[in-house]
Amino acid sequence: MKYLNKFFLFPALALGIIMTSCSKNFLDVNDDPNRVTESNVTPELIFPAAAVGVGARQASGDFGFLNNWMGYYAPNGDFAPSLQEQTYSLDFSFGDALWQRHYNVLFDLYQVKTKSLVEGGDTVLAAASMILSAKLFQELVDLYGNIPYSQAFQSKQYPNPTFDKAQDIYNSLLMSLDTAVNYMSTLTGSKSFASVDVVNGGDQTMWIKFANTLRLRLLIRQSEVPGFDPTAEIAKIQATGGVLGAGESANVNPGYVNDVDKQNPYYANYGYTPTGNKATTSVNANNYILGILSSSGDPRIGRFFQPAGSGYVGGTYGDKQSDIPIGSQSSYFGPGLIGDDLDGGAGASQDQWIIPSFESMFLYAEAVARGWIAGDAKAAYESAVTESFVWLGVPNAEAEAADYLTGSDIAIWNNAASTSDKIKLIVYQKYIALTGIDPLESYSDQRRLHFLPDNGYISANPAKVSNTLPLRLLYPQSEYTTNSANVLAEGTIDPFGTKLFWEP
Repeated sequence: MKYLNKFFLFPALALGIIMTSCSKNFLDVNDDPNRVTESNVTPELIFPAAAVGVGARQASGDFGFLNNWMGYYAPNGDFAPSLQEQTYSLDFSFGDALWQRHYNVLFDLYQVKTKSLVEGGDTVLAAASMILSAKLFQELVDLYGNIPYSQAFQSKQYPNPTFDKAQDIYNSLLMSLDTAVNYMSTLTGSKSFASVDVVNGGDQTMWIKFANTLRLRLLIRQSEVPGFDPTAEIAKIQATGGVLGAGESANVNPGYVNDVDKQNPYYANYGYTPTGNKATTSVNANNYILGILSSSGDPRIGRFFQPAGSGYVGGTYGDKQSDIPIGSQSSYFGPGLIGDDLDGGAGASQDQWIIPSFESMFLYAEAVARGWIAGDAKAAYESAVTESFVWLGVPNAEAEAADYLTGSDIAIWNNAASTSDKIKLIVYQKYIALTGIDPLESYSDQRRLHFLPDNGYISANPAKVSNTLPLRLLYPQSEYTTNSANVLAEGTIDPFGTKLFWEP
């Protein structure tokens, strides 16, 4: 288990230094400044890479299966598809890389937090790492349920960490965000925080809004849990400045450039190589989302995807390979996602989103519609849709959004009669806005509310084992190999029957 083994790096290095010093001549009093040691690997050195890692996880191809499952992307006819993915025949290898890579970034964030607090008292840097950790831990819970949490990364004391209950982790994450917001609000960090903060440039107010957005996302996810009462947590959000709003995305950018291993992560995966070739030749647009965008006259279609010939062409997920258009005849990813310069490389230097502004605004709109937050739900909803147009760079975005909100049947507020219908309208429009941007959020919303109006996103493969999406992933093989007693204690998991605690 990589996230356990990495803990031994610093103690091993420290031991090596001690043993080496025993053989030194007593006159050799020089230290090698280029040698990595426990003392010179500071939290300020670790944090930028860890923050970049969070952005890379958001853009990762590890979420490719969710882009396919949710009807955003589909394999083209050039390559044989993954039958395991298309038939929902999950095994213990499925999602293994996602699990390990998330925990690897979480390990780095844990090191930032502990070293900041123990060694330097840098509470602001610790808070930033706690906020980013909350995002990744929620994502793991939303995919796997119970996971190692309270004992993770403490390999000396807990070489085989137990699994915490998913509900307990959610509760702990809310408390962790309390602490992080307090650190950001009332205490100060090192003078170098602004220089190492590749997310918000040292803006503590923006970090607090980011934390509040994550808090709201944790609450919204539990909306269908019987007896759930978000009142106290909503009050904390309102008392500390609210959530991310228009123009307030949580992004990361350490200085991406159009060079090998230095590009914006999303551009590197779905844009173009530094030499101008397509970064991926195996996946393109899905007919499901293209149908929604084209039938509603949504101008965002040209920001999500590039036309192929005279129109937009996609693949039907799970269809026979011979019936799917090849990549050169299919719609590739558009300028709203990979940059207006397309293959010219400008998108390679753009910010990598962690949570875009409009996603936060849709969460806020749902909270208002539910009566959790006082306000005008219609206005909040329409502001979120408008922000999606702006964020994607639609020309004349506000005017186009206004036309869409009044002229497209799937977007008109008054077409939704009941509160439940209005909530599903908000989430459906969030689903459209998140095309290729955050498929895990859409996957979670579908499991929570079953809001999609039809099942056209479901795989067309006749060998599929279910006509519905899995409710969760199986624990990965790496966990059974390195932490077998604890993962086996979780019992037998049925990806179609073992629900997460927040799934109705």
